[in-house]
Amino acid sequence: MRRALSLALAASSALLLLLIGVGPPGQASGPSAHAGQSGKATPAHLTVVQAVPGATVDVSVDGRSVARGAVVGDLLGPFDLAPGSHEVTFTGDGMEVASSLDVTAGDSTDVVLHLPAEVGGDPVVHSYAAPTGEIGPGKARVVLAHTATVAPADVEVNGETVFTNIANGEYAEAEVPAGTHEVALLPTGGTGKPILGPLQVPLDARTLSMIYAYGNPRDGSMNVIAHTSTLAADGAVRPTTIDTGSAGLAGDLAVTAFHPGR
Repeated sequence: MRRALSLALAASSALLLLLIGVGPPGQASGPSAHAGQSGKATPAHLTVVQAVPGATVDVSVDGRSVARGAVVGDLLGPFDLAPGSHEVTFTGDGMEVASSLDVTAGDSTDVVLHLPAEVGGDPVVHSYAAPTGEIGPGKARVVLAHTATVAPADVEVNGETVFTNIANGEYAEAEVPAGTHEVALLPTGGTGKPILGPLQVPLDARTLSMIYAYGNPRDGSMNVIAHTSTLAADGAVRPTTIDTGSAGLAGDLAVTAFHPGR
């Protein structure tokens, strides 16, 4: 189950998973990296994320192989899909997991194979739509998904708990100021050692980052997978001066950009 979380709180929680880096790109196999493209219709775009530590899997879309031997951290695609219903199947290491999804022309969607919250559970699949709309100046957009083998977690930003109880399979979406933040992930309600962090988190303006926590801190496999794309500007312009009129009381005033922590 996925649920959209409060924008104000998610703006801070979404920063957490930018802190380790970007997983290595997977290599698509087969005659083409396009699956199900239909004529001149605008395709949808699919990225497949392999987030099961220790597993090696093959991936097919609508019965057609698109990748073989994918390991944890691999990002496969993007693949072009015709608008409509499709099935993504993962096989290997004794597993066969399938997931259906409906896509619309121009959509971008991530399909993630990952472990459930309970230790020893079978792999599961969740899909996450990429919010690729235009964005204002000085901002970045982040989708954070909890796909790790841990209980619901709290997020601490700059030493303060700002979000609680993000569960496996759930996600947060936010637009946040570009900049660098110190963040950590802790067990819900806990004040002990962080599950991850605290580390410095860089966030570039006019980007979309799709971020996935995976693995299990008990065996040292906790990590993140991320991929980032550039967003179009929405036409807004960050002001550099404020015209205060011609009375001579203040003149032009400089506008200082917001920097977290100042």
